[in-house]
Amino acid sequence: MNTRTPQRWPGLLLVWLPVGVFAQTATTDPDRDRASILAMQGEYAVDFAFDETVLLQPGYERASAQRSGADEVVIVVEDTPTRVVLQHILVDAKSGHVTKHWRQDWVYEAAQRFEFSADQTWTVRAIPADDTRGAWTQCVYEVSDAPRYCGTGRWTYAGGIATWTSGDSWRPLPRREYTKRSDYNAVDAINRHTITPAGWTHEQFNTKVRRGPGGARMELAREFGFNDYRKTTGTDFGPAYRYWKATAGYWAKVRTRWDGHLGRPPGLHLKTKIDGMAMIIPLFAQAGEIEAGKTVADADIDRVFAEWTAPAAAAKAEDATAGR
Repeated sequence: MNTRTPQRWPGLLLVWLPVGVFAQTATTDPDRDRASILAMQGEYAVDFAFDETVLLQPGYERASAQRSGADEVVIVVEDTPTRVVLQHILVDAKSGHVTKHWRQDWVYEAAQRFEFSADQTWTVRAIPADDTRGAWTQCVYEVSDAPRYCGTGRWTYAGGIATWTSGDSWRPLPRREYTKRSDYNAVDAINRHTITPAGWTHEQFNTKVRRGPGGARMELAREFGFNDYRKTTGTDFGPAYRYWKATAGYWAKVRTRWDGHLGRPPGLHLKTKIDGMAMIIPLFAQAGEIEAGKTVADADIDRVFAEWTAPAAAAKAEDATAGR
């Protein structure tokens, strides 16, 4: 999906943020916050850059820097005073090929969220009142709308710049890593979104962790990720809008089924391999049928979920958060 030459990021200033660093200047204006979230909609040329920075284990060798780029449109799926849902869709500028990409849901003063607690397992937990008061919880989802991670934080406006920073939370390995590496199995991450004159940015402050039974953890390296979304008029996003118009109803049904697991304890366990392709392939195929004007029965969607999903165990000894 790389249709452009990605930018390089020489001399990046890397600042490792402590948890809650922005709490003292947090805003309590949910309408202003919501407008900041909605500012992420639009058409973008995107560059993705990831650099390992601090090496934390003897003998560990820094992984090669990763650079890629894409053309991506962000569409508003839901917009209420306390909830905003944004869907990302990739378009190949040359062929017009469309790929449904990640999704981000924002909830104001959310009472609970899911957390990546064990391999292929997400546990639903309450958010402490002090953490969620005046805060927005962002949850991020895979291309199939399977869960990835959540984070809770407040929007701040120092100097007139809209910035949201999460507390730290667990997430599974990104697709760019799990196909190549097996030396770590979880990421402890802080995310920061900033609205800019050119569009918006997503910074990631990641720690790559090898977790073990009983909450044991070994930190391998820290990584800085910088995703730069710059507004563009150079790509025809018509195919993305047409795809979403045709398939939005289908994906709403899919989200409802995921919500059945993620909207209440204990949570969700995926019976797929880590790549999730056992669910991605049939769900994308069904969406393709819908796009072609055919019908997909609700029972066919249910069969995919029945085969590959299950409730999370109420407690697991290898719970990643136990050692935090």
